[in-house]
Amino acid sequence: MLHGGSLPRPEPRLSVAAGRGGPSLGALFGALPVAIVVVDPDERIQQVNAGAEQMLNLSERLMVGQPLSAILPVPEGERSRDGQNVALYDVAIETSRGVRIRVDFIEAELADHPGWRVIALHGAASSRRLGHGADRAAAARAATGAAAMLAHEIKNPLSGIRGAAQLIGACELTDLITREVDRIAALIDRMQDFSDTRPRPVASENIYPLLDHARRLALAGFARGIPIEERFDPSLPPALIDRDALLQILINLLKNAREAVRNERQPRLAIATAYRHGMAVSATAGRPRVALPIEISVLDNGPGAPDDLVDHLFDPFVSGRRDGQGLGLALVDKLVRDMGGIVQYAREGSPPMTVFRLLLPRAAS
Repeated sequence: MLHGGSLPRPEPRLSVAAGRGGPSLGALFGALPVAIVVVDPDERIQQVNAGAEQMLNLSERLMVGQPLSAILPVPEGERSRDGQNVALYDVAIETSRGVRIRVDFIEAELADHPGWRVIALHGAASSRRLGHGADRAAAARAATGAAAMLAHEIKNPLSGIRGAAQLIGACELTDLITREVDRIAALIDRMQDFSDTRPRPVASENIYPLLDHARRLALAGFARGIPIEERFDPSLPPALIDRDALLQILINLLKNAREAVRNERQPRLAIATAYRHGMAVSATAGRPRVALPIEISVLDNGPGAPDDLVDHLFDPFVSGRRDGQGLGLALVDKLVRDMGGIVQYAREGSPPMTVFRLLLPRAAS
């Protein structure tokens, strides 16, 4: 319980015992695997848990009573305002001891206690970082150049080979040549998608017809026989998207999910949506944070990406499948960025599921 102008302190301050001999609330607070900082209306720290002590490399005794800005200097423009919660992904913060940390920063008002706020800091693992810095930009430019060059240098000779094979006459060998030429041409067509640098014509769209269309296409084809669960927020507002690009993204992610559960005895696929109040990210290095509250996720209960590929999933020509070309997720990343959004990979839940999460801008109301 909260009394007067201050919060009770952790163990034994939060000493409300759980039923049936369970741990006290203070013990649970201290054991949370996420760093927690509680701030009073005067912007002073009143409580921290063990996770915050470890992450900030400061003891509770040194932090309690100090101004938040002296311990955790977050830019004022990115803080909670007017009672609104804030969620910032992949924020770089320099602590009072000069240590730079990268975290997901979530700030929420305490219900029934105006002015009191809880700040949660979760380490931004490399598998979940936005990855739109110089390294991925360089990889994207390299893929664009390679696509343009290969399209020019290879497609013309391929047409000649195909025509010559048809002139020879129909036989098993010429059919094989024709099929292989068509397969290589299709691969080149996919690579050419990277060379299109024109801005995407985004517009205000209701995403649910697109989600339903993508789901029905999957169930009628590559995901036949596997149920695709819907976990939808029915109140989601229109998003600012390119319809064709989003449909292509969804089909790519659903195909990947289907491949991922190929060896599962009880395969599970799902599409989920959510509205993330206060979600703000920097989709491109050096640019101000923008609101991306529209969340679309494709989930599967497959084994996830190999550990050695997690940091490179969205790089061109990287694939965890023996027969993969490594272009699908790279194209997903490009199309999402072209619409002003971001895509993330994560393993979440218990039992864990693979999540590919799209964060997209909301259309102006």
